[in-house]
Amino acid sequence: MSLITETNQQYYQGAQGFRGDGVKLAFETTFDTDLVLGSFDPNNINYALNNFKLYTSTSGLPGSYSEYVTTFTVVNNAITFEAGSEPAVGLYIVVQLKMLDGGKYGATDSEKAYGQVVEDNYGSYAYITLNDAIDNFMVGYVGDGKLIQTAKKSDILFFAKRGLQEFSYDTLKSIKSAELTIPVSLTLALPQDYVNYVKCSWVDQLGVLHPIYPTNNLTTSPYYTQIQDSKGIPTQDNFGSDIEGTSITQERWHSNNRGNSLNSDLSGISDFSLNWNQNGEWINYQNFGQLYGVDPQYANMNGYFNLNEREGKMSFSSHLVNRLIVLEYISDGLAYDTDTRIPKLAEEALYAHILHAVISTRANQPEYVVQRLKRERSAKLRNAKIRLSNIKTEEITQVMRGKSKWIKH
Repeated sequence: MSLITETNQQYYQGAQGFRGDGVKLAFETTFDTDLVLGSFDPNNINYALNNFKLYTSTSGLPGSYSEYVTTFTVVNNAITFEAGSEPAVGLYIVVQLKMLDGGKYGATDSEKAYGQVVEDNYGSYAYITLNDAIDNFMVGYVGDGKLIQTAKKSDILFFAKRGLQEFSYDTLKSIKSAELTIPVSLTLALPQDYVNYVKCSWVDQLGVLHPIYPTNNLTTSPYYTQIQDSKGIPTQDNFGSDIEGTSITQERWHSNNRGNSLNSDLSGISDFSLNWNQNGEWINYQNFGQLYGVDPQYANMNGYFNLNEREGKMSFSSHLVNRLIVLEYISDGLAYDTDTRIPKLAEEALYAHILHAVISTRANQPEYVVQRLKRERSAKLRNAKIRLSNIKTEEITQVMRGKSKWIKH
């Protein structure tokens, strides 16, 4: 629990060295990342599945290492060589997590493992995996003389996942962001682990975010688009199911102002609002909904988006075509199963949640015990929220320097 197992070389460069002694055939790595071996042979198609490379040198000097592509195996992060092979009889051996752009170990910065496999490990000490949390709970809370005498690990896994899912909505740092480009179709598929959006913005040439707002009542993406007969009755196919067509509402929204779409940088343009429809009729959305003044929900020159729940896509206004956007969204934290990471600041709250969930669902449990565990869960969850709120006094001071200004909301 919470012990650093990697050396600085492993953490920052993704490399670990060994020395063959002529006897030892197996060398066990201690990376936080598990080794994945598809094939030792670069000519084998499975070689691309490897997340590491193996290098050897007779002197151990920088620049003298070459990749080792002779038979070896990997089992439980232990690399085993054949008897009589060169690494086993005294060579310097280096295991290096794979870089994005190749290279060989040791001589220059460009030859070190600054790649995705290594970078995924940066900052990992601030988290524990869901698997580790479950193992810790089984050790600390289940057994003779403890509140939970026996428990199936599958039950603990279920309650741990449910707790993590609930925490992700309002406690954990569960906001993810995706950088995407809006295609000509003006629709993007929602991310695989999407639960709800937080913010959507387009990015200008200086990297500045310009918020894009939801369409609200301006337009929508209909859930059903049945084909109708001349009397307005939905028609069915040979199997008795309604025949669905494309959405005319969405088609009109996408074609709106398409002739004036801006493919270049939008900065410097005074008005990006959608002023013309497909029939050439003037529409001033800034005055939409009332006779005088501006309706604030449509006073927006950055564009609009709306969600197509039926197709699982986001739809954008036409002048955002080919724009680079950043979508910030909430994930439930379970997209990658038990390798999901949990902040250590919320670890105790998760244990309290599992403990209460297990006891409260068992028969013949004293109600005062269930209520005590419920109060403990609430208290520890509240502590986790405070810890993860990341409030900094200096940042609040900086914001409040303009406290003499009116706050309009």
